Amino acid sequence: MTASEKYTAFQTILFKEVLRFMRIWMQTILPPVITTSLYFVIFGNLIGSQIGDMDGYQYMDYIVPGLILMAIITNSYSNVVSSFFSAKYQNHIQEMLVAPLPSYVILLGFVAGGVVRGLVVGLAVTLVSLLFSDLNIAHYGITIAIALLTAILFSLAGLINGIYANSFDDISIVPTFILTPLTYLGGIFYSISMLPEFWQSVSLANPILYMVNGFRYGILGSSDITPFASFGLIMLFIAALSFVALWLLNRGHGTRS
Repeated sequence: MTASEKYTAFQTILFKEVLRFMRIWMQTILPPVITTSLYFVIFGNLIGSQIGDMDGYQYMDYIVPGLILMAIITNSYSNVVSSFFSAKYQNHIQEMLVAPLPSYVILLGFVAGGVVRGLVVGLAVTLVSLLFSDLNIAHYGITIAIALLTAILFSLAGLINGIYANSFDDISIVPTFILTPLTYLGGIFYSISMLPEFWQSVSLANPILYMVNGFRYGILGSSDITPFASFGLIMLFIAALSFVALWLLNRGHGTRS
């Protein structure tokens, strides 16, 4: 295939992915916005008024970056895993596989669709957060970069889950038993400086902690972890998951059986 044909194929997959979640926006975009709004009300207004300041910031201001990133993470992941598994289940992934289409174009198309949904929901949650907090972004470049890279990372993770999944139950195992616990324990609602020394060390093994703190640094200008560590870890995971996803696609695991 020529470069022009590959780009057209990528555009087609991306357009299909975006159209898929935009067509049912009341199921894909509205629910996470409502859920996050409840977090703002319950944790920010009700519980936050009892907690007071966190690391020198009002509690509402402190949790806003984490809640925005949580929306990006969950929606980037869920968009790709559900879309790719549906393509397998409905047997139209074979149309891509029999075409002279490189695996990396398929990967880029699905991942880009997940990124778009993650960022759209993240933007919607950000707009809602303005009703509860005066959002003053300290570093726009870092904020946008962390949001984009995190969306790419979890879109890749969703693709790998979709490749391995053999049933609709399989696409909910990782979000339920791995992604959700790591997200809630990733420093969204608290600073790890509040934890005993042992649990601080344990928390540092949670990769989502670095993403949340990197995003928090971009918005607030301070965090528990340096943004260089956040960028380094995210890039390392993106490289590793890209390699695994591309290897699985080239091997035809879960798609040619």
